[in-house]
Amino acid sequence: MKSLYARRGATALAAALSLSAALFAGAAFASDECEVPQAEWQPKEALQQKLQSEGWTVKNIKVDDGCYEVYATDAAGKRKEVYFDPKTFEVVKEG
Repeated sequence: MKSLYARRGATALAAALSLSAALFAGAAFASDECEVPQAEWQPKEALQQKLQSEGWTVKNIKVDDGCYEVYATDAAGKRKEVYFDPKTFEVVKEG
């Protein structure tokens, strides 16, 4: 019977670790969100011009979690999904 309890304990431990990892991942993503007041945002068109001057072909720019989410192809022809800070145009996350 001891091995049955050991297996149950191991299963419970694995479940707890999985839950902890999922919560940590959610917290890490939340920190990637942009928290810039909308009055300080640069226009989408300015970001599009910046990226085009770097050789990107911009397909779509939308707002997601307070960031500009860009779907584009970079100068090397690679498809990109990138989140930019709307004030500084710094990359927040690539997905």
